[in-house]
Amino acid sequence: MRGFLVSTTVTACAAALTLPLLAAPSSAQQSTHDPGLTPRSVPGSTQSLPLVPLHGKSRTAGPEPTSEQGLPQLEVKPFSLVGIVWDDAGAELRGHAQVRTRPVGSRDWAGWQEISTHDDDRPDTDSAEGRAGRLRGSTAPLWVGASDAIQVRVRPEAATTTTGRTPPGALPSGLRLELVDPGVDRTRSAAPPVPSENELAASAANVPLAPLGATEIPALGKPESEGDIEYTGTGELQVDDEEADSAGDQGGGDGYESDDYGRQDSGVDGRYVGPRPRIVTRAGWGADESLRESGFVYTGAVRAAFIHHTASGNRYSCSQSASVIRGIYRYHVVSSGWRDLGYNFLIDKCGTVYEGRSGGVARPVKGAHTLGFNSNSMGIAVLGTYGTTSPSSAAVDAVADLTAWKLGLFGANPAGTASLVSGGGNRFKKGTRVKLKAISGHRDGFATECPGDRLYSRLGTARTVAARLQGR
Repeated sequence: MRGFLVSTTVTACAAALTLPLLAAPSSAQQSTHDPGLTPRSVPGSTQSLPLVPLHGKSRTAGPEPTSEQGLPQLEVKPFSLVGIVWDDAGAELRGHAQVRTRPVGSRDWAGWQEISTHDDDRPDTDSAEGRAGRLRGSTAPLWVGASDAIQVRVRPEAATTTTGRTPPGALPSGLRLELVDPGVDRTRSAAPPVPSENELAASAANVPLAPLGATEIPALGKPESEGDIEYTGTGELQVDDEEADSAGDQGGGDGYESDDYGRQDSGVDGRYVGPRPRIVTRAGWGADESLRESGFVYTGAVRAAFIHHTASGNRYSCSQSASVIRGIYRYHVVSSGWRDLGYNFLIDKCGTVYEGRSGGVARPVKGAHTLGFNSNSMGIAVLGTYGTTSPSSAAVDAVADLTAWKLGLFGANPAGTASLVSGGGNRFKKGTRVKLKAISGHRDGFATECPGDRLYSRLGTARTVAARLQGR
C-alpha cells in the first residue's frame, strides 16, 4: 500500500515533543493479538474466543455450521466493548446476535442486547487495504461498559435464496467473539518517554494547525479558518493506487480539482470555508499508534461527507467517549484487520469532535467507512445508535460545524451535490457515476439502516446550517 510516512521532518523534534505517558495495564490485560509488546505500548487488550454450537446441534450435512452458536455464561478478563468477527470479509452474517454481560463488581446480569450484524462501514474490497489479506467479516461493535462475564448467542435466519457467499440458513465460518478493553485514559508524567515514530508521524500530520504532541486542535473563527486551505495537502502526499488508476473516471481531467490536492492555487474560494471547530486529536483520545499500519493513504479530494452512527449503543457518558473510540479503533484494527480506524472523524453526544483515521484533519485522508464510496469523501460517525433514539442537538450542530469547515477546504457546498464513482457495493455497481448530496447518510451510498432513521432525518438541518456557516 502506498502511503507517505512523516519521519524525516519530525525526527529532530523528538526530544522536544511531550506526549502523555500511557498508563500501563496489568499483565492480565495483555492481548493474545499483541505478542511481545510492552505494557506501555498496549493501553488495552483484546480477548478473542471461538463460538461453539449450542443445544447440541453441531452441523448439517453441508460444510457450514447452521445451528445456533454462542458461548454459555463465562467469566473473562475485564472488557467494555464487544463484537463478533468471522473468516471471510465478503460473507454476511444473516441472523441475529445477542449478548448479555455482567458489570464488574456486580453479581447481577444485564439484559440481553442486540448486536448489529450488518457492519457496512469498511474498506473497499479491491482497494489496497482490502487486498492486504487481513480483513475479516465483522458485526458492529457494541459498548457495554466495564464487564467481566458474558453470554452470547447467534442464530441464523431461516433458509432463503441468497446470492451472497454464505449458504442459505448458514452462519459464516470461523465465528469469534471479540472482547475489547480500551484501557484507561492517559495520564501525564513529569518525565514522558520518547515517542514512537508512528506517534510523531500522526502528530506531525496536523502541524501547523496544532503543535507537535497537542491533544487538541483549537477552534478558529471564519476569517482565520480560510487560511487552513493551505494545509490540505503538499506535493509529497501520495494517493492510493486505485485512486490514481481511476482518476480519469472522476471528472475534471486528472480527476482532482487540483494536482496539489487542495492548495490555495487550486481555485477553491476561501470565502466559503466555515469556522474550524475544536478537534480532539488522536493523542487527546489516547490512540495506541503501534496498532495501526505505518504511513498514510490519501484520496484526491473531499467532495462529500457520509454520516454514520457507530451502532455501538447509547450507554456511554461523554466522559467515556475517548474510551469508546479507543475500543472501536482496536476493534477495527486488531479484530477486523483494517489498517487504521475507519472513520475520518467521530462526534459524541455532547458535540465534541474527534480526529479519526490518522494523516491530518485538514488533509484528504482515505477512510474505510462507506463501502464503494471511500474515495473523494470523508466519513463522520456519531457515537451511538439512532434508529429509535434521537441524536442530541449538540451532535447535529457538530456535524454542521465540521462539514462547513472540511468541505469548504475543498470547495464543496454542504447544501449541494457531489458526483462520485462507485467502487462497488450492494446499491451501485462498480464504475457507476452517482450524484449524491454533499452531506449524505451512509444509506445513500449503500443499502443499510445506517445512520439510523432519527439521525438521518436531521441531515437536512445539518446541510442548511453548514451552508450558512460557510457564508452561502
